[in-house]
Formats: sequence, C-alpha cells, structure tokens
Amino acid sequence: MAGLDIGSSSIKVVELKRSRGALEAAHCGLEDLPRDLVVDSMIADAGTVSTAIARLFATAGIKTRDLVTAVSGHSVILKKITLPIASDQALPEAIQREATLHIPFDLADVNLDYQVLSEQRERGQLEILLVAVKKDKILNYTQALSLAGKNAAVVDIDSLALLNCYEYNYAPGAEDVVALLNLGASILNINIVKGICPLFPRDVSMGGHQYTEALQRELELSYEEAEALKRGSAADSPHRDARLPILKQVTESIVLEIQKTFDFFRASAEGEPIAKIYLAGGSSRVDGLAEALQEEFSLPVEFLDPFLKISRPSQADAAEVAQHHPEQMAVAVGLALRSFNDL
Repeated sequence: MAGLDIGSSSIKVVELKRSRGALEAAHCGLEDLPRDLVVDSMIADAGTVSTAIARLFATAGIKTRDLVTAVSGHSVILKKITLPIASDQALPEAIQREATLHIPFDLADVNLDYQVLSEQRERGQLEILLVAVKKDKILNYTQALSLAGKNAAVVDIDSLALLNCYEYNYAPGAEDVVALLNLGASILNINIVKGICPLFPRDVSMGGHQYTEALQRELELSYEEAEALKRGSAADSPHRDARLPILKQVTESIVLEIQKTFDFFRASAEGEPIAKIYLAGGSSRVDGLAEALQEEFSLPVEFLDPFLKISRPSQADAAEVAQHHPEQMAVAVGLALRSFNDL
C-alpha cells in the first residue's frame, strides 16, 4: 500500500519496499495544491483534488490502487482511557459504553476504533487508546480517492502516522519521552509520546497559512509572493529582512499553543519531563521556529528525518523530493509503514 498524506497546501505519497532485509522508498512524490481546495482539513473540491492525486501517482510511478491515508482536526477525537480487564468478546461492548462518556458526538455519526496499549494486571486494568472520527470526514476523503481510482484500505490519524515514522526510524527506548510536532499549512499535530506509546495527542488549528497571511497583510503582497517569502525561496525580494519580525510574531503564537499543550500534559497524571522535540511538516523550516522552540522550552530540537533508516529512492525526481522535503514526507512514510505487519 502507498501512504498518501493530503494536506491543505500539498499532497505527498510514498511507497516502500523491502530490500535485502531493510526498507527502501521505492517511489515518492509531492505536488502542491492551489489554495482553498482543502479547508479546515476538509476537501472542498473533490474533483480537483482527485485529479491531483491521480497525476501524483502517475508522476511518481506508483501503480498500486490500495493506499493508506490519514485525517486530523476537530472531527478527530483521541482519548486514552482505562477499563477493567475484560475478555476479547466483552471488550468491544465495554468500549462502546465508555465512548459515550468521552466522544462529544453521537456515536451513530462516528467511526470508532481502539487499541489496547497495555495491561496492568496488578490493577486489573487495560490502558486503551480510543479513536473516533466523524463519518462525514471519512467519506469526504474516500470519495476524492474513489474519483482518483484509488481505494483507502486504511484510514489512519496524522499524529499516529507521525509516531509510526518516529518509531521505525529512531527506535526509542521505553522510557524516552519526546514531543512530536507536525506543522502543516493549517493544522499543528502535537503528540507527546513515551517510547512508542502516545501519552497526549492534540491537534491545533494553526499552521503555515498564518505566516503567509501575516506577510500578505503586513507587506501588501500577493499570496504567491508571501508564500515564496515564507519558504525563503524569494532570494531577490526587497522584503527579505522585513519578513523576519512578522514571522517571529506568528511563531510566538504557535509556541504559545505548544506551551499550553505542554502545561496540560504536565498537569495530567502522566506528566513526565519531555526530553526532546522533533519537528516535521511543511512549515517546520520557517526561519526562527526551531530556535524559538529551543529557547522557550530549553530542550533540544531536531528535524525528524523519515529516511533515517529507510533508503531514499533511486529515481532522480523522487530522490530530489526526499532530499529537499524530508520533513514534509514524515506522515506519508508513517502511513506507508502500515503495509508491513511485522515491523
């Protein structure tokens, strides 16, 4: 299965294969999307997005019809819950009952799933990750995929796909507590994890679009000019120096939201010290962001490399994508890893 990450400003795809006992990125690709095609993590124009998906698969040389994609945002609920130890037969019914206490939607309107994280026999408890996604959100994505001639074999969650990518590439110790941050165009996925266990996942409606809009507003630029300035690709722009204080203001707002999440986590029963921050996502390389995080939290900050233990593709175009946009490919790599049950 290929891993397809549909973002607000671009779509990314990765297909992995085994090569001499290791994994290799057989194909990968990235295609920018025009603005307003994906709004508030919902596909607003399924026809145009499906055409872009079909074109991306063709350009990347991916022939498989089956894929894994992911969703995030306010229609997605992740909760850690504890239940008394129950048999495999009784557990689904117990989870349905418990879900009514934690899911702020009618259960008839959501797709519900769960994963047992641990069994604490001395307490007689199961620790469970409960996930619910509104059905109209799933349908919104699967319809676009169907129009592109693709089949969503699995629908995952962005923050959990990022965790899969981190787990495979970094092989964390069981006691390692880190924060995984995925800053896209419109959504910031935050997942505080211990080892390979999610402790505190949260999505925040902030992202790279805030930088672009601020540059547009303050410097009276077009969207395209502001986007290039944000990415640092407008080398000859007369506004290169003027952009820095504007970027800094937006960064301060993003850091404040991350601070709130860290404070919530520290106040929880599981609030253990965070040792490191890993950054991913298309907006993670904005000038000053990594430095601001390091200064605010006095923690080491590292850009997450989804190809740390996965060989990069050999084809020239795909290799260029993997080389120049690795942070953007992290979720897609985590999704593609779902192809292998024995990892």
